[in-house]
Amino acid sequence: MKTILFNAADDEAFTGRLDAALDLARQFDAHLTLLHAMPYEAAATIDFHGAAFAAMVPVWREEAAKLRERTLTDLANEGVSWNWVESAGPVALAMLRESSLSDLIVISARDAHTAKGTPSFTAGELALTADCPVLVLPETCTRFETGAPALVAWDGSAEASHALKAALPLLREAGAVYLATVGETGKSADALDLPPVKGADYLSRHGIACEMVELECGDKDVAATLLGAAEARKAGLIVMGAYGRTRLTERIFGGATRRMLSDVRIPLLMTN
Repeated sequence: MKTILFNAADDEAFTGRLDAALDLARQFDAHLTLLHAMPYEAAATIDFHGAAFAAMVPVWREEAAKLRERTLTDLANEGVSWNWVESAGPVALAMLRESSLSDLIVISARDAHTAKGTPSFTAGELALTADCPVLVLPETCTRFETGAPALVAWDGSAEASHALKAALPLLREAGAVYLATVGETGKSADALDLPPVKGADYLSRHGIACEMVELECGDKDVAATLLGAAEARKAGLIVMGAYGRTRLTERIFGGATRRMLSDVRIPLLMTN
């Protein structure tokens, strides 16, 4: 992991999210690219949307300049290689364009100007479309503990396999790794397309030991069961595959993916 792409959005969680990204950059001796996306209107020379948008253009540009100056001053003493990129347009699109040669994307669990508990469209879209994994950080995150335990959600699917492979650099650093399967009525873990032992064997070939754990939902859904298991094991990372499908021109996320993104309490690594 040598190139980390960071969403430099000026929200309340920005400082903590940046500190967590710096933890990762130092741990892996990685380069940090900070991307700040501005609305299309802020980059336009002609206002097609009325006087209100036109009045906001200098405000957006001034706020972007202040964020850049403040951030670069803080980074000067961090001992991490970095660069700053500005882009116009939706955050998801800007991040996707910049991510082609990135090894990891780091973003917040909540999009700017959305209500608490609303799943991040940006996180879900990038998890489904980017070529590298997406690390979604809780709004309260201030550090990333690479040595904390990690819980990997396993359902035997291709998406789960992709997430497991993408997480290898982080799993090597984890103090413990749990390969967790959520049991379904009438279906055993061994009946999965790829049973947990296949995932455990893959990890062992990379020198990573894991404990296979079978969880029961009870009266909870899959997302709540996984989150509860991760919290009980004091995990600092949850790894899971992202599931989605296209309906007309909109991306609709699968149930477990949407619910996990609605309540991110532990850093969540996702990929499709």
